[in-house]
Amino acid sequence: MSTPRALLLPRAAHPVPGLAVTVLTALLATGMGVGARTTVTLVVAVLSGQLVVGWTNDLIDLERDRRVGRRDKPLATGRLSAGLVRSATAAAGVVCVAASLLCGLGAGLLHLLAIGAALAYNAGLKSTWLSWLPYSLAFGFLPAVVALSRDPAVLPPWWMVAVGVLLGFAAHLLNAIPDLADDAATGVRGLPHRLAPAAVPPLAALTLVAASVVAVLGSRTPPATGQWVLLAVVLVLAVAATRTTGKTPFYAAIAIAGVNVVMLLIG
Repeated sequence: MSTPRALLLPRAAHPVPGLAVTVLTALLATGMGVGARTTVTLVVAVLSGQLVVGWTNDLIDLERDRRVGRRDKPLATGRLSAGLVRSATAAAGVVCVAASLLCGLGAGLLHLLAIGAALAYNAGLKSTWLSWLPYSLAFGFLPAVVALSRDPAVLPPWWMVAVGVLLGFAAHLLNAIPDLADDAATGVRGLPHRLAPAAVPPLAALTLVAASVVAVLGSRTPPATGQWVLLAVVLVLAVAATRTTGKTPFYAAIAIAGVNVVMLLIG
């Protein structure tokens, strides 16, 4: 039985990381006291932006994915037409721009800049030693987008941005691990590909732990007991990120980002 296109479209948009970033945004907005209406607008902006990023990734990588036999991608297998995905991307892009600007000019432009960084990654930056930069910028901008949507004159504390940058860097390293062989076969050489393979997981784990330590020490003085407990959870997840295979390490990184948001909520 063939899968309906209504289900194939979300699958082509890398739904797990996209939904994870959207949920993290909603949690961050709640923790920072953003109003309900603005939070909903933020969620729409972020979700539509993630759809744009995911779909353009598969559109740009279409021929590469076919060469390496990516059976998990509907575009590469021909179950989804490129024309339909382009139309969906354009529609999501319109929604993203409108919803972003409805959050305020500063917040909207910063979110669109983050989306632009992700699109630059898709378009070719992932094949350079600067492949980590779009991830770090996008994750680092997120607290600022939320803060500016609450009050256009107030930026988040420095440590929130630092946590985002570190999480983005680690997420990039872990996301690249399952595809290192396929990337090498098609000429992609980002930062993870230029490092010794054995060095990538420990570096990612160290960065994840560093992000969480900054979150604990930055959000409260002295840290709450619950934050130390959550830091212990992070250590377990960081070990999982280095000892598992496939996409599990990347999902562990997203889980750690969620833990860091919870640290903020109880901080």
